[in-house]
Amino acid sequence: MKPWLLGAIAIALPVYAQNSIPAPGVSPSTYASHQSEQAWATAKLAKSPRRSTWVKLQLGDRTLRAFVTFPQTNKKVPVVLVLHEVFGLTESTRNTADQIAAMGYITIAPDMVSGQAPNGGGVASFENSTLTSATVTGQSHQSVNAQIDAWADYGLKLPHANGKLALVGLSWGGGATFRYATYPAYNPALKAAFVFYDIGPPIFNQGPNRANNPPLPVDTIKVPIYGFYPTKDTRVMNSLQATKDAMAKAGKAFDPVLYENADHAYMRYGEDPRDPNPANKAAVEASMARLKALLAAM
Repeated sequence: MKPWLLGAIAIALPVYAQNSIPAPGVSPSTYASHQSEQAWATAKLAKSPRRSTWVKLQLGDRTLRAFVTFPQTNKKVPVVLVLHEVFGLTESTRNTADQIAAMGYITIAPDMVSGQAPNGGGVASFENSTLTSATVTGQSHQSVNAQIDAWADYGLKLPHANGKLALVGLSWGGGATFRYATYPAYNPALKAAFVFYDIGPPIFNQGPNRANNPPLPVDTIKVPIYGFYPTKDTRVMNSLQATKDAMAKAGKAFDPVLYENADHAYMRYGEDPRDPNPANKAAVEASMARLKALLAAM
């Protein structure tokens, strides 16, 4: 790894939007409503010049599904897994994956509830996003890591993969990315982990009994962790110091950058032309520039 970049760059959904419980008086959203709200992302994807495809693979009795995008180059390039928010894989995450592919990387955006919906379906098969979120967060840590391993193994075997791997996680996917880096048996091709606005260790917020999980140790982390944190996301900001302390005590590389006045999920909001908060768009631009530089330094 080349010397990694440090610095702070100027730039939430309400707390309930980061969990599986809808706001008081608000009906649960659905996959269809998320897709409709993200029509701007659908339009961007339709105009993308990059080749993309849906891929399936088998993991035990589950059929996993992911959206794979290829860069416009014949060179061998790293593979970047892009992990979605708590309500599952939707157009906005696919749009982020496409933008990373435009930087020159193979991107894989898995549906992390593949095979767990009614009739063995994925995110689109749940009755509402409350059920999706409960399934996303209720999976065991081991199950999440096994899916990441499966997609990493798939991606690294692609003809144009150069043997390097990175993880980019958004909201819930950010927490999953951080937790995967603590996994002693993580894929050795992993070079860096990029965590967008989710709580990190020592809080261990995954699994059916997550409220009673013990602290998650960070001693096994061997790759740099880069954090992207919006200052209006109080849930994440309130936990950040504990993560910084744990990483510093263990002597691990952790570079958190704060984005002033940006909201939770700014990578989605900031791309939406209807978003009233200009700090979100500024955060997207700053984050993508930072991500591009850090990926190039792997």
